[in-house]
Amino acid sequence: MGHDISGINNAEKVIAYARFSMWNDDASILYSLLDAEHFDAGVSGIGDMSTFSIQQIEKALNTYNQLYVSESDFLDWDRKQILNFIQNCLATAQKEGSVRVYFG
Repeated sequence: MGHDISGINNAEKVIAYARFSMWNDDASILYSLLDAEHFDAGVSGIGDMSTFSIQQIEKALNTYNQLYVSESDFLDWDRKQILNFIQNCLATAQKEGSVRVYFG
């Protein structure tokens, strides 16, 4: 068990991926940034998907930057994967108008 969160483009290609073990509390950071706590089943995602607009992903990135900007040189693995996930989702949303995220 664990959190396998994927960003998916219009062509059904995975463009972003974040993996957290079932006991890793950092998974909650990504759920929170995406305002998607209802997709968190505790030890994994609920196995459902949602579509996010450019504005929603921009908000997640802005919030991330506000919370972790002072730590940018010292980010641990999980914070880096969260940042990369959001940035990749934003690039796709800007190109395609939205991005889908699967919470497994």
